Amino acid sequence: MTKLHTHNRRTATNIERRLPSLTRRAREPRAFFRGPFESLRTYDDSFVSPSKVKRLTAIRVVPFDRIRTYDNRRSVRYTAGMGILIGMDEAGYGPNLGPLVVAATAWEVGELASASGGARNRNASASASTNLIRAGTESGSDPRCATVPATRLARPQLDQHNLYRRLRSVISISPSDTHVAIADSKTLYKPGHGLRQLERGVHAALAATGCPAQCWSDMVKSCDADPRGAHQQLCWHHGFDCQLPVDATSEELLPLGDRFNEAGDEAGIRLLAVRARLVFPAEFNELTERFGSKGAALSHVTIGLLREVIDSTPTCATPLAEASSPADSSVFALCDKHGARNRYAALLQHHFSEHWIEPICEGHTESVYEWGPPESRVQCVFRMQGEKFLPTALASMTAKYLRELSMRAFNEFWCARVPGLRPTAGYPGDAPRFKQAIAAVQHELGVADHVLWRNR
Repeated sequence: MTKLHTHNRRTATNIERRLPSLTRRAREPRAFFRGPFESLRTYDDSFVSPSKVKRLTAIRVVPFDRIRTYDNRRSVRYTAGMGILIGMDEAGYGPNLGPLVVAATAWEVGELASASGGARNRNASASASTNLIRAGTESGSDPRCATVPATRLARPQLDQHNLYRRLRSVISISPSDTHVAIADSKTLYKPGHGLRQLERGVHAALAATGCPAQCWSDMVKSCDADPRGAHQQLCWHHGFDCQLPVDATSEELLPLGDRFNEAGDEAGIRLLAVRARLVFPAEFNELTERFGSKGAALSHVTIGLLREVIDSTPTCATPLAEASSPADSSVFALCDKHGARNRYAALLQHHFSEHWIEPICEGHTESVYEWGPPESRVQCVFRMQGEKFLPTALASMTAKYLRELSMRAFNEFWCARVPGLRPTAGYPGDAPRFKQAIAAVQHELGVADHVLWRNR
């Protein structure tokens, strides 16, 4: 048989001609599909999942109870209960100098959507927000192909809990002098333009959690970023405790925490915690050797921090409202994807070994997993451009802010000992120049390469 090429219209037309006879032979509600995430065909209003079909013989008739939603996602049931939203991101994954920083923020939100497997998902369409996916990819497709309601697992959840919309009285997605800007750190910070916008968001968040930071050591402590005190063993951090904020003013930051909390109270949202993890070159090198790649090292650090946040977050303590559903303590975590990695099940299983990790979908755009009992179900999503989710955006800002402060200590130390030395951001394009310039002083001080330089 010839292979199915989704861009070959003649082949696709031949397939469509055969489809009605296939479905007429079905004895129960069934559907069929073709193409890798390209198009959808149905004749009985069933939910349909495109399959990675590569041959004509691979066209299948699938029982309704085995069909999942678009992109292999399960349907979502929204409840009026409580839940925890967690966003995670990193800064400093690519550089040779300075720390890798992974950060997480946890939020308590009312009316959190829950999603899980089983029979309740098959009855979810009445209450779930649905996306209408047009059958076919062209307007001139077969008129018999009806429009199909297909529920998405993760995206409706983010739409339902668009924290930007619910906190719009105090939060903005772009640099602002009147609101607290929370967005991807790349949007709010450019080298040479100062830390002011990062500081407004991060310090407002820390003040809202009751952990304000007046200096570097406060910042590390507030985020529990270095529980083993690794930075204190580095010579460039000896005596470094710069006062914060650096570029913003204390006067402008003072009311932001209160405004943050007031807007959250009105919207039924509360920021529970801002956490981070500083991974300096010596530990980074050790992790890459142990796990085989820097990508695996990043994933283990991220999921390890997720475990700490979930374990330390009081999901039912001092609730914003009385919870009444079995999903009251559900957790939804969204992490920015780790490079080209699509599969995280084994990594999650390693850190959550007491649970069975259930992959919902794994793909280039996002990978979704669930685990835990129904009353405290955890759903974890790894997604491209995860910073569009407010908790992940704040995590991105926190990670970047911590790294920039650490690099401030690094540059001040070496520039004070090497006349005329220009500071570095630590990235591969400039890091070799910096390392060569400090080589003599590094040798005099007895600083080992593995403490200063990342091998990967």
